[in-house]
Amino acid sequence: MTPFLTATEAAAEVRGGELTSRALTERLLARIDQVGPVVNAVVELRREEALRAAAEADAALARGDHAGPLHGVPMTVKESFNVAGMPTTWGNPDFARYVADWDATVVARLRAAGAIVVGKSNVHRMLEDFGQTVSGIHGRTRNPWNPARTPGGSSGGGAAALAAGLTYLEYGSDLVGSIRIPAGFCGVYGLKPTAGLVPQRGFQPPGPPALPSEMTYLSAVGPLARSAGDLRTALRVTAGPEGEAAKAYRWELPPPRHTRLDGFRAGFVLDHPGAPVTGEVGAVLSDAVDALGRAGVKLVEGWPDGVDPVRAAETFGFHVGLFFAHQQPDADFAPLTEVVARERERMAARAAWARYFEDVDVFLCPVGFTTAFPHDDRPFADRMIATAEGERRYDDQVFWITHASLPGLPAVAAPAGLSRGGLPVGLQVLGPRFEDDTALTFAELAAEVAGGFTPPPGD
Repeated sequence: MTPFLTATEAAAEVRGGELTSRALTERLLARIDQVGPVVNAVVELRREEALRAAAEADAALARGDHAGPLHGVPMTVKESFNVAGMPTTWGNPDFARYVADWDATVVARLRAAGAIVVGKSNVHRMLEDFGQTVSGIHGRTRNPWNPARTPGGSSGGGAAALAAGLTYLEYGSDLVGSIRIPAGFCGVYGLKPTAGLVPQRGFQPPGPPALPSEMTYLSAVGPLARSAGDLRTALRVTAGPEGEAAKAYRWELPPPRHTRLDGFRAGFVLDHPGAPVTGEVGAVLSDAVDALGRAGVKLVEGWPDGVDPVRAAETFGFHVGLFFAHQQPDADFAPLTEVVARERERMAARAAWARYFEDVDVFLCPVGFTTAFPHDDRPFADRMIATAEGERRYDDQVFWITHASLPGLPAVAAPAGLSRGGLPVGLQVLGPRFEDDTALTFAELAAEVAGGFTPPPGD
Protein backbone atom coordinates (compact mmCIF):
# COMPACT_ATOMS: atom_id res chain seq x y z
CA MET A 1 0.00 0.00 0.00
CA THR A 2 1.44 3.33 -1.00
CA PRO A 3 1.52 6.03 1.69
CA PHE A 4 0.55 8.52 -1.03
CA LEU A 5 -3.02 7.43 -1.71
CA THR A 6 -5.42 10.33 -1.82
CA ALA A 7 -8.03 10.41 0.93
CA THR A 8 -10.66 9.57 -1.68
CA GLU A 9 -8.68 6.51 -2.81
CA ALA A 10 -8.10 5.40 0.77
CA ALA A 11 -11.81 5.72 1.58
CA ALA A 12 -12.69 3.69 -1.52
CA GLU A 13 -10.31 0.89 -0.52
CA VAL A 14 -11.75 0.74 2.99
CA ARG A 15 -15.30 0.87 1.68
CA GLY A 16 -14.58 -1.83 -0.89
CA GLY A 17 -12.98 -4.16 1.62
CA GLU A 18 -9.54 -4.06 -0.03
CA LEU A 19 -8.06 -2.58 3.14
CA THR A 20 -9.28 -2.23 6.69
CA SER A 21 -9.25 1.10 8.45
CA ARG A 22 -7.25 -0.54 11.24
CA ALA A 23 -4.52 -1.63 8.80
CA LEU A 24 -4.50 1.79 7.13
CA THR A 25 -4.14 3.54 10.48
CA GLU A 26 -1.46 1.15 11.74
CA ARG A 27 0.63 1.68 8.62
CA LEU A 28 0.26 5.43 8.84
CA LEU A 29 1.37 5.45 12.48
CA ALA A 30 4.34 3.27 11.58
CA ARG A 31 5.36 5.69 8.82
CA ILE A 32 5.05 8.63 11.20
CA ASP A 33 7.42 6.82 13.57
CA GLN A 34 9.85 6.01 10.77
CA VAL A 35 9.85 9.14 8.60
CA GLY A 36 8.31 11.70 10.93
CA PRO A 37 11.45 12.73 12.86
CA VAL A 38 13.10 13.95 9.65
CA VAL A 39 10.44 16.57 8.90
CA ASN A 40 8.90 17.02 12.38
CA ALA A 41 5.46 17.62 10.91
CA VAL A 42 3.10 15.52 13.07
CA VAL A 43 3.75 16.56 16.67
CA GLU A 44 0.85 15.14 18.69
CA LEU A 45 -0.60 11.64 18.32
CA ARG A 46 -3.61 9.84 19.80
CA ARG A 47 -2.53 6.31 18.92
CA GLU A 48 -4.84 4.17 20.99
CA GLU A 49 -7.87 6.33 20.37
CA ALA A 50 -7.19 6.31 16.63
CA LEU A 51 -6.75 2.53 16.48
CA ARG A 52 -9.91 2.05 18.50
CA ALA A 53 -11.84 4.38 16.19
CA ALA A 54 -10.46 2.51 13.17
CA ALA A 55 -11.63 -0.83 14.59
CA GLU A 56 -15.05 0.69 15.20
CA ALA A 57 -15.13 1.95 11.61
CA ASP A 58 -14.39 -1.56 10.35
CA ALA A 59 -17.08 -3.03 12.58
CA ALA A 60 -19.58 -0.47 11.34
CA LEU A 61 -18.87 -1.40 7.72
CA ALA A 62 -19.32 -5.06 8.57
CA ARG A 63 -22.79 -4.18 9.88
CA GLY A 64 -23.56 -2.27 6.70
CA ASP A 65 -23.19 1.15 8.33
CA HIS A 66 -21.28 3.87 6.48
CA ALA A 67 -20.58 7.21 8.20
CA GLY A 68 -19.69 9.27 5.16
CA PRO A 69 -17.18 9.96 2.39
CA LEU A 70 -14.17 9.81 4.74
CA HIS A 71 -15.21 6.64 6.55
CA GLY A 72 -12.15 5.03 8.14
CA VAL A 73 -9.60 7.51 6.74
CA PRO A 74 -6.90 8.64 9.21
CA MET A 75 -5.97 12.32 9.04
CA THR A 76 -4.38 15.18 10.93
CA VAL A 77 -5.48 18.71 11.80
CA LYS A 78 -3.51 21.85 12.51
CA GLU A 79 -2.45 22.05 16.15
CA SER A 80 -4.48 25.23 16.63
CA PHE A 81 -7.83 23.40 16.31
CA ASN A 82 -9.43 22.01 19.44
CA VAL A 83 -9.58 18.21 19.54
CA ALA A 84 -11.10 16.85 22.74
CA GLY A 85 -8.43 15.15 24.85
CA MET A 86 -5.48 16.66 22.96
CA PRO A 87 -3.28 19.68 23.69
CA THR A 88 -4.11 22.93 21.90
CA THR A 89 -1.05 25.09 22.48
CA TRP A 90 -0.63 27.20 19.31
CA GLY A 91 3.07 26.38 19.67
CA ASN A 92 3.27 28.62 22.73
CA PRO A 93 5.08 27.29 25.84
CA ASP A 94 2.71 29.36 28.00
CA PHE A 95 -0.10 27.02 26.89
CA ALA A 96 1.89 23.77 27.10
CA ARG A 97 -0.40 22.20 29.71
CA TYR A 98 -3.72 23.07 28.12
CA VAL A 99 -5.78 20.10 26.93
CA ALA A 100 -9.01 20.80 25.06
CA ASP A 101 -12.22 19.20 26.31
CA TRP A 102 -14.29 19.94 23.20
CA ASP A 103 -13.97 19.59 19.44
CA ALA A 104 -13.75 22.45 16.98
CA THR A 105 -16.69 22.51 14.56
CA VAL A 106 -14.43 21.39 11.71
CA VAL A 107 -13.17 18.43 13.75
CA ALA A 108 -16.67 17.39 14.75
CA ARG A 109 -17.85 17.52 11.14
CA LEU A 110 -14.85 15.54 9.87
CA ARG A 111 -15.55 12.87 12.48
CA ALA A 112 -19.21 12.80 11.45
CA ALA A 113 -18.04 12.13 7.87
CA GLY A 114 -16.09 9.12 9.14
CA ALA A 115 -12.58 10.56 9.37
CA ILE A 116 -10.24 9.46 12.16
CA VAL A 117 -8.09 12.20 13.68
CA VAL A 118 -4.80 10.47 14.48
CA GLY A 119 -2.90 13.56 15.51
CA LYS A 120 -2.01 17.20 15.05
CA SER A 121 0.44 18.96 12.76
CA ASN A 122 3.00 21.52 13.82
CA VAL A 123 2.36 25.28 13.71
CA HIS A 124 4.48 28.37 14.04
CA ARG A 125 4.29 29.92 17.50
CA MET A 126 0.91 31.67 17.73
CA LEU A 127 0.63 31.29 13.92
CA GLU A 128 2.75 34.43 13.59
CA ASP A 129 4.76 33.51 10.48
CA PHE A 130 3.54 32.83 6.95
CA GLY A 131 6.95 31.72 5.67
CA GLN A 132 8.20 29.24 8.28
CA THR A 133 6.91 26.85 10.96
CA VAL A 134 8.83 26.90 14.24
CA SER A 135 6.90 25.97 17.37
CA GLY A 136 8.02 27.13 20.79
CA ILE A 137 7.14 23.64 22.03
CA HIS A 138 7.79 21.22 19.17
CA GLY A 139 10.56 22.98 17.27
CA ARG A 140 11.08 23.37 13.55
CA THR A 141 9.24 21.63 10.69
CA ARG A 142 11.36 20.89 7.62
CA ASN A 143 10.39 20.56 3.96
CA PRO A 144 10.33 16.92 2.75
CA TRP A 145 11.74 18.04 -0.60
CA ASN A 146 14.81 19.47 1.12
CA PRO A 147 15.07 19.43 4.94
CA ALA A 148 17.34 22.49 4.83
CA ARG A 149 14.39 24.51 3.51
CA THR A 150 11.14 25.76 4.97
CA PRO A 151 7.75 24.14 4.36
CA GLY A 152 6.12 27.57 4.72
CA GLY A 153 3.94 28.69 7.58
CA SER A 154 1.94 28.68 9.63
CA SER A 155 0.29 25.46 8.34
CA GLY A 156 3.73 24.13 7.40
CA GLY A 157 3.31 21.00 9.51
CA GLY A 158 0.22 19.88 7.61
CA ALA A 159 1.67 20.55 4.16
CA ALA A 160 4.91 18.76 5.03
CA ALA A 161 2.97 15.80 6.47
CA LEU A 162 1.02 15.39 3.25
CA ALA A 163 4.13 15.63 1.06
CA ALA A 164 5.93 13.08 3.24
CA GLY A 165 3.04 10.59 3.32
CA LEU A 166 2.33 11.12 7.04
CA THR A 167 -1.39 11.82 6.66
CA TYR A 168 -4.16 11.37 4.10
CA LEU A 169 -5.85 14.72 4.68
CA GLU A 170 -5.18 17.86 6.70
CA TYR A 171 -7.15 20.87 7.90
CA GLY A 172 -5.42 24.22 8.28
CA SER A 173 -6.03 27.97 8.37
CA ASP A 174 -5.24 30.93 6.15
CA LEU A 175 -5.09 34.59 7.12
CA VAL A 176 -1.88 35.64 5.32
CA GLY A 177 -1.48 32.67 2.99
CA SER A 178 -0.97 30.09 5.72
CA ILE A 179 -2.61 27.32 3.66
CA ARG A 180 -1.50 28.40 0.20
CA ILE A 181 2.16 29.22 0.85
CA PRO A 182 2.91 25.87 2.56
CA ALA A 183 0.97 24.00 -0.13
CA GLY A 184 3.02 25.76 -2.80
CA PHE A 185 6.35 25.10 -1.06
CA CYS A 186 5.58 21.41 -0.41
CA GLY A 187 3.94 20.52 -3.73
CA VAL A 188 0.47 19.69 -2.40
CA TYR A 189 -2.99 21.20 -2.80
CA GLY A 190 -4.54 23.72 -0.42
CA LEU A 191 -7.87 25.55 -0.42
CA LYS A 192 -8.64 28.89 1.16
CA PRO A 193 -12.43 28.72 0.90
CA THR A 194 -14.71 31.67 0.31
CA ALA A 195 -14.51 33.77 3.46
CA GLY A 196 -17.10 32.73 6.03
CA LEU A 197 -17.97 29.44 4.37
CA VAL A 198 -16.40 27.16 7.00
CA PRO A 199 -17.10 27.86 10.69
CA GLN A 200 -14.08 28.79 12.81
CA ARG A 201 -15.49 27.87 16.20
CA GLY A 202 -12.82 25.94 18.11
CA PHE A 203 -9.98 27.38 16.07
CA GLN A 204 -8.66 29.53 18.89
CA PRO A 205 -6.01 29.84 21.57
CA PRO A 206 -6.67 27.95 24.82
CA GLY A 207 -9.71 28.94 26.83
CA PRO A 208 -13.50 28.91 26.72
CA PRO A 209 -15.25 29.28 23.36
CA ALA A 210 -14.47 32.65 21.83
CA LEU A 211 -17.24 35.16 21.28
CA PRO A 212 -18.61 35.29 17.72
CA SER A 213 -16.93 37.93 15.59
CA GLU A 214 -17.64 39.65 12.30
CA MET A 215 -13.88 40.32 11.96
CA THR A 216 -13.30 37.10 10.00
CA TYR A 217 -13.66 38.47 6.49
CA LEU A 218 -9.96 37.87 5.78
CA SER A 219 -9.30 34.66 7.66
CA ALA A 220 -10.48 31.21 6.65
CA VAL A 221 -10.00 27.60 7.63
CA GLY A 222 -9.72 25.00 4.91
CA PRO A 223 -8.26 21.66 3.82
CA LEU A 224 -4.91 20.59 2.39
CA ALA A 225 -4.57 17.36 0.41
CA ARG A 226 -2.77 15.49 -2.33
CA SER A 227 -5.57 16.08 -4.83
CA ALA A 228 -8.10 18.79 -5.63
CA GLY A 229 -10.84 16.15 -5.38
CA ASP A 230 -9.94 15.59 -1.73
CA LEU A 231 -10.27 19.33 -1.10
CA ARG A 232 -13.78 19.22 -2.53
CA THR A 233 -14.75 16.28 -0.32
CA ALA A 234 -13.37 17.98 2.78
CA LEU A 235 -15.12 21.25 1.96
CA ARG A 236 -18.44 19.55 1.45
CA VAL A 237 -18.36 17.91 4.88
CA THR A 238 -17.08 20.93 6.83
CA ALA A 239 -18.69 24.02 5.26
CA GLY A 240 -22.07 25.51 6.02
CA PRO A 241 -23.75 27.46 8.81
CA GLU A 242 -23.94 26.53 12.47
CA GLY A 243 -25.80 27.88 15.48
CA GLU A 244 -28.40 30.54 14.77
CA ALA A 245 -27.49 30.74 11.09
CA ALA A 246 -28.22 27.04 10.64
CA LYS A 247 -31.84 27.77 11.54
CA ALA A 248 -32.11 30.28 8.71
CA TYR A 249 -30.54 28.54 5.74
CA ARG A 250 -28.82 25.43 4.47
CA TRP A 251 -25.72 25.30 2.32
CA GLU A 252 -24.61 23.10 -0.51
CA LEU A 253 -21.60 23.45 -2.80
CA PRO A 254 -22.68 25.09 -6.09
CA PRO A 255 -21.65 23.07 -9.14
CA PRO A 256 -18.63 24.17 -11.19
CA ARG A 257 -19.21 26.36 -14.21
CA HIS A 258 -17.58 23.76 -16.47
CA THR A 259 -16.46 20.14 -16.30
CA ARG A 260 -13.96 20.18 -19.18
CA LEU A 261 -10.82 22.25 -19.51
CA ASP A 262 -11.79 23.50 -22.94
CA GLY A 263 -14.92 25.05 -21.44
CA PHE A 264 -12.98 27.37 -19.14
CA ARG A 265 -12.02 30.97 -19.74
CA ALA A 266 -9.05 31.74 -17.50
CA GLY A 267 -7.46 35.06 -16.75
CA PHE A 268 -3.85 35.07 -15.69
CA VAL A 269 -0.99 37.24 -14.47
CA LEU A 270 2.32 35.49 -13.82
CA ASP A 271 4.53 38.41 -12.83
CA HIS A 272 4.39 41.94 -11.45
CA PRO A 273 6.98 44.54 -10.44
CA GLY A 274 5.42 44.62 -6.98
CA ALA A 275 6.66 41.08 -6.32
CA PRO A 276 8.54 39.81 -9.39
CA VAL A 277 8.81 36.04 -9.57
CA THR A 278 12.17 34.36 -9.86
CA GLY A 279 13.21 33.00 -13.23
CA GLU A 280 12.74 29.38 -12.18
CA VAL A 281 9.26 30.01 -10.80
CA GLY A 282 8.27 32.00 -13.87
CA ALA A 283 9.46 29.25 -16.21
CA VAL A 284 7.36 26.57 -14.51
CA LEU A 285 4.24 28.73 -14.39
CA SER A 286 4.64 29.82 -18.01
CA ASP A 287 4.96 26.20 -19.12
CA ALA A 288 1.85 25.27 -17.11
CA VAL A 289 -0.24 28.06 -18.64
CA ASP A 290 0.99 27.13 -22.12
CA ALA A 291 -0.09 23.53 -21.49
CA LEU A 292 -3.52 24.73 -20.38
CA GLY A 293 -3.84 26.78 -23.55
CA ARG A 294 -2.97 23.76 -25.68
CA ALA A 295 -5.67 21.82 -23.80
CA GLY A 296 -8.27 24.32 -24.95
CA VAL A 297 -8.45 26.76 -22.03
CA LYS A 298 -9.27 30.25 -23.33
CA LEU A 299 -6.59 32.47 -21.82
CA VAL A 300 -6.95 36.19 -21.06
CA GLU A 301 -3.87 37.99 -19.74
CA GLY A 302 -4.12 40.94 -17.36
CA TRP A 303 -5.60 42.12 -14.06
CA PRO A 304 -9.33 42.79 -13.72
CA ASP A 305 -10.44 46.33 -14.49
CA GLY A 306 -10.59 48.27 -11.25
CA VAL A 307 -7.96 46.16 -9.45
CA ASP A 308 -4.73 47.95 -8.55
CA PRO A 309 -2.58 45.07 -7.27
CA VAL A 310 -0.09 47.25 -5.40
CA ARG A 311 -2.78 49.29 -3.67
CA ALA A 312 -4.68 46.08 -2.93
CA ALA A 313 -1.62 44.64 -1.21
CA GLU A 314 -1.30 47.81 0.89
CA THR A 315 -4.98 47.71 1.81
CA PHE A 316 -4.72 44.03 2.68
CA GLY A 317 -1.88 44.85 5.07
CA PHE A 318 -4.06 47.51 6.68
CA HIS A 319 -6.93 45.06 7.16
CA VAL A 320 -4.59 42.45 8.64
CA GLY A 321 -3.57 45.11 11.15
CA LEU A 322 -7.24 45.85 11.81
CA PHE A 323 -7.83 42.14 12.43
CA PHE A 324 -5.11 42.05 15.06
CA ALA A 325 -6.27 45.33 16.56
CA HIS A 326 -9.64 43.66 17.10
CA GLN A 327 -7.88 40.74 18.80
CA GLN A 328 -5.88 43.15 20.99
CA PRO A 329 -8.25 46.04 21.80
CA ASP A 330 -5.68 47.94 23.87
CA ALA A 331 -3.25 48.31 20.96
CA ASP A 332 -2.90 51.66 19.21
CA PHE A 333 -4.42 51.73 15.76
CA ALA A 334 -5.15 53.99 12.83
CA PRO A 335 -7.69 56.84 12.89
CA LEU A 336 -11.28 55.96 12.12
CA THR A 337 -11.22 57.89 8.85
CA GLU A 338 -8.55 55.58 7.43
CA VAL A 339 -10.54 52.54 8.58
CA VAL A 340 -13.51 53.76 6.56
CA ALA A 341 -11.39 54.54 3.50
CA ARG A 342 -9.67 51.15 3.55
CA GLU A 343 -12.98 49.37 4.01
CA ARG A 344 -14.30 51.12 0.91
CA GLU A 345 -11.23 49.92 -0.98
CA ARG A 346 -11.80 46.35 0.18
CA MET A 347 -15.39 46.38 -1.02
CA ALA A 348 -14.37 48.07 -4.29
CA ALA A 349 -11.94 45.19 -4.88
CA ARG A 350 -14.72 42.70 -4.22
CA ALA A 351 -16.99 44.48 -6.72
CA ALA A 352 -14.24 44.60 -9.36
CA TRP A 353 -13.59 40.87 -9.05
CA ALA A 354 -17.34 40.14 -9.21
CA ARG A 355 -17.57 42.05 -12.50
CA TYR A 356 -14.50 40.25 -13.81
CA PHE A 357 -15.95 36.83 -13.07
CA GLU A 358 -19.06 37.60 -15.10
CA ASP A 359 -16.98 36.83 -18.22
CA VAL A 360 -14.00 34.90 -16.83
CA ASP A 361 -14.26 31.66 -14.86
CA VAL A 362 -10.98 31.53 -12.93
CA PHE A 363 -7.89 33.68 -12.46
CA LEU A 364 -4.39 32.20 -12.36
CA CYS A 365 -1.38 33.69 -10.60
CA PRO A 366 1.65 32.54 -8.60
CA VAL A 367 1.33 31.33 -5.03
CA GLY A 368 4.62 33.09 -4.34
CA PHE A 369 7.60 34.66 -6.04
CA THR A 370 10.08 31.95 -5.04
CA THR A 371 10.37 28.29 -4.18
CA ALA A 372 10.97 27.11 -0.60
CA PHE A 373 13.93 29.00 0.86
CA PRO A 374 16.44 28.02 3.59
CA HIS A 375 15.42 28.30 7.24
CA ASP A 376 16.06 31.75 8.67
CA ASP A 377 16.16 32.46 12.42
CA ARG A 378 16.96 36.16 12.19
CA PRO A 379 14.43 38.64 13.60
CA PHE A 380 11.45 38.99 11.27
CA ALA A 381 12.34 42.49 10.12
CA ASP A 382 15.92 41.47 9.27
CA ARG A 383 15.07 38.48 7.09
CA MET A 384 15.85 38.53 3.39
CA ILE A 385 15.32 35.80 0.79
CA ALA A 386 18.21 35.09 -1.56
CA THR A 387 17.27 34.46 -5.20
CA ALA A 388 19.26 34.22 -8.42
CA GLU A 389 18.05 37.74 -9.22
CA GLY A 390 19.14 39.18 -5.85
CA GLU A 391 17.87 39.47 -2.28
CA ARG A 392 14.18 40.05 -1.63
CA ARG A 393 12.24 41.27 1.37
CA TYR A 394 10.74 38.50 3.49
CA ASP A 395 7.30 40.11 3.48
CA ASP A 396 7.23 40.19 -0.34
CA GLN A 397 5.68 36.73 0.04
CA VAL A 398 2.36 38.35 0.91
CA PHE A 399 1.81 40.10 -2.44
CA TRP A 400 0.43 37.19 -4.47
CA ILE A 401 -1.88 35.78 -1.79
CA THR A 402 -3.45 39.21 -1.23
CA HIS A 403 -5.71 39.11 -4.25
CA ALA A 404 -7.94 36.31 -3.00
CA SER A 405 -7.79 37.26 0.67
CA LEU A 406 -8.77 40.92 0.43
CA PRO A 407 -12.10 40.34 -1.45
CA GLY A 408 -12.75 36.99 0.27
CA LEU A 409 -12.45 34.82 -2.86
CA PRO A 410 -11.84 31.07 -2.88
CA ALA A 411 -8.31 30.16 -3.96
CA VAL A 412 -6.67 26.81 -4.64
CA ALA A 413 -2.91 26.38 -4.43
CA ALA A 414 -2.07 23.64 -6.94
CA PRO A 415 1.28 22.02 -7.82
CA ALA A 416 2.40 23.34 -11.23
CA GLY A 417 5.68 21.43 -11.55
CA LEU A 418 9.26 21.47 -10.29
CA SER A 419 11.85 24.20 -10.64
CA ARG A 420 15.29 23.66 -12.15
CA GLY A 421 16.46 23.14 -8.58
CA GLY A 422 13.95 20.33 -8.07
CA LEU A 423 11.56 22.18 -5.74
CA PRO A 424 7.78 22.50 -6.10
CA VAL A 425 6.20 25.57 -7.70
CA GLY A 426 2.60 26.45 -6.86
CA LEU A 427 -0.06 27.94 -9.13
CA GLN A 428 -2.93 29.82 -7.50
CA VAL A 429 -6.43 29.36 -8.95
CA LEU A 430 -8.88 32.05 -7.84
CA GLY A 431 -12.60 31.59 -8.37
CA PRO A 432 -15.77 33.65 -7.92
CA ARG A 433 -17.11 34.08 -4.37
CA PHE A 434 -19.12 31.07 -3.23
CA GLU A 435 -18.17 29.16 -6.40
CA ASP A 436 -15.35 27.24 -4.77
CA ASP A 437 -15.98 24.18 -6.90
CA THR A 438 -15.25 26.13 -10.08
CA ALA A 439 -11.70 26.75 -8.83
CA LEU A 440 -11.42 23.19 -7.48
CA THR A 441 -12.61 21.60 -10.71
CA PHE A 442 -10.22 23.69 -12.79
CA ALA A 443 -7.31 22.65 -10.52
CA GLU A 444 -8.41 19.03 -10.71
CA LEU A 445 -8.60 19.06 -14.52
CA ALA A 446 -5.37 21.04 -14.86
CA ALA A 447 -3.45 18.19 -13.21
CA GLU A 448 -4.16 16.12 -16.32
CA VAL A 449 -1.98 18.41 -18.44
CA ALA A 450 0.32 20.25 -16.03
CA GLY A 451 1.58 19.69 -12.49
CA GLY A 452 -0.21 17.51 -9.97
CA PHE A 453 1.18 15.92 -6.82
CA THR A 454 4.37 13.89 -7.00
CA PRO A 455 6.18 12.43 -3.96
CA PRO A 456 9.51 13.97 -2.92
CA PRO A 457 12.73 12.16 -3.94
CA GLY A 458 13.33 8.93 -2.10
CA ASP A 459 9.69 7.88 -2.04
